[in-house]
Amino acid sequence: MATTTTFMTADEYLHLPDSGQPTELVRGDVLTMNPPASRHGQICSQVVYVLRQFLEHNDLGHVLSNDSGVITERNPDTVRGADVAFYSYEKVPRGPLPPGYLPVPPDLVFEVLSPSERRTAVLAKVAEYLEAGVQVVCVLDDEPQRADLYYADKPFDTLNADDQLAIPDVLGDFQVLVGKFFE
Repeated sequence: MATTTTFMTADEYLHLPDSGQPTELVRGDVLTMNPPASRHGQICSQVVYVLRQFLEHNDLGHVLSNDSGVITERNPDTVRGADVAFYSYEKVPRGPLPPGYLPVPPDLVFEVLSPSERRTAVLAKVAEYLEAGVQVVCVLDDEPQRADLYYADKPFDTLNADDQLAIPDVLGDFQVLVGKFFE
């Protein structure tokens, strides 16, 4: 007798009751995670602040935070919680966002490396984002303060705290010292 495995879809996952614990949907299975530490939240908040300051004067797109769901795979579905995501207005029009997960990948994702996270797990997540159509994934590491930039179409780059981060294909003339994210 054959057995059938049933995987949860992204839509079913979206409508689950809140368990009070952070989760992600990975290939149809709900995985529970530990809540991030305070420093993680501080760095994410600073990334949003820096991006919003730039976008106040350069009307380019939406910034999302707080582990907003990004569909990275289908059949079985995977929904990752991006620490910070940027969607250009070319992909997602101005105005309030619709309910549910957006049907397109972000242009840019920031992931903040937590002390409890393994780099191999983060790199697997980076690969998922890039395969889903994200143009650039920036992994921020607080120890030492650096940014690893992963691109869909070129080799990765590592920037130290005193280096300028620029992503012209996504954010035009945006530039910031990497160390600004860690203030």
